[in-house]
Amino acid sequence: MIKASVIGWPIKHSRSPLIHGYWLKQHGIEGSYEKIAVEPGNLGAFVNSLRTGEYIGSNVTLPHKESVLTFVDLADERAQRIGAVNTIWREAGKLHATSTDGQGFVVSVETTVPNFQWKDACVTILGAGGSARALVDEMLRQDVERVDLYNRTSARAEQLAQHFGPRVHVVSAQTILDVFRCTHLLVNTTSAGLQGDMELQLPWPALRTDAIVADIVYTPLITTFLQDARKRGHAIVPGLGMLLHQAVPGFEKWFGVRPEVTQALHDLVARDIDPAYIR
Repeated sequence: MIKASVIGWPIKHSRSPLIHGYWLKQHGIEGSYEKIAVEPGNLGAFVNSLRTGEYIGSNVTLPHKESVLTFVDLADERAQRIGAVNTIWREAGKLHATSTDGQGFVVSVETTVPNFQWKDACVTILGAGGSARALVDEMLRQDVERVDLYNRTSARAEQLAQHFGPRVHVVSAQTILDVFRCTHLLVNTTSAGLQGDMELQLPWPALRTDAIVADIVYTPLITTFLQDARKRGHAIVPGLGMLLHQAVPGFEKWFGVRPEVTQALHDLVARDIDPAYIR
């Protein structure tokens, strides 16, 4: 039996076993996928066990995405640029690693808003953490014109901009108004959903009327941020799509079949998050 997993601390909230379990059953594969709570101090030991252990690989979630790079053998160019990993697999006795978050987000946007064009688009990202890094990297690969970062404190945003180069800019409270006027895609990457310490004052009336608004947060399914955008008439991209699409490459690496993200799978996970969900 082929076994894979997802690790994090904590990990109880993860919906990944539901996603991969659905695909295993759909394709008649004798395998399993489980969530494993791994304390930061035990991360190295767990990753090393993947080389010869019962698991063929693992997804990686918070807080291990960056620190796990220390323990793998071969991180691909994408993972090295981002400085983070969410997928590990064993191949020829070595542990390989990549990040699929950015790819998952791009496919989610393209699936939800098929007519969106990345080339020459202006994207504004709220937040400057690890998820923002993955999205910036992939958007630059999609040939967007520029990425503007709006963060509660500018230090991390400045570091991210310096890392990725001249097409990435840091936005201040004084310049956000002008940036919103030319934004084609607005993305929230703050885990708190713009609540509490991460709250940012957004000039919603200045945002282009045809701008798409996305959130990578998937609990709740429609965040307050997305509710505000929808009330103003913007097309929205909920975070669940990114979760589903980022899972595809890992499943293919571990189980040898490339699965599809279907409406049935989406509805299954959506109901698990919110039992009152109705399509």
